[in-house]
Amino acid sequence: MKGAITPYLTFYGQADKAASFYEEVFGLERMASQTYGDSDFPSPDHAKEFLLHCLLQKGDFKLMMADSVEEQPVQPRSGLALVVECETGEEAVEIFSKLSDGGQVLMELQDTFWGAKYGKVKDKFGFVWDLNVEKEK
Repeated sequence: MKGAITPYLTFYGQADKAASFYEEVFGLERMASQTYGDSDFPSPDHAKEFLLHCLLQKGDFKLMMADSVEEQPVQPRSGLALVVECETGEEAVEIFSKLSDGGQVLMELQDTFWGAKYGKVKDKFGFVWDLNVEKEK
């Protein structure tokens, strides 16, 4: 098994918008992107412009996403957070600020008892992100 787990986020008609948002937030590059309409995958007419698959990447950091074609909007799962290990405190502040724009701060970035700066934010798409940066020793 490789050392990384790649999150696969599901949306309802907002995956392309979310991909653009995460490209900006994390400095990711869109490596692959295909709509249902551009594929042979059977899909309802209302979903032709929905993303069937999208891969964003920067180095070892990968994020995948797609739109569901179900009629009911998909809600992010409770009890799940996506943890981002930041290189520096400045990077953590920048990412935290971008993720919280239109979202909800659940825990401000702060020093913790385990020797890191840590914060929690729910982004405008409903996904919870935990940002962590180890203190310099």
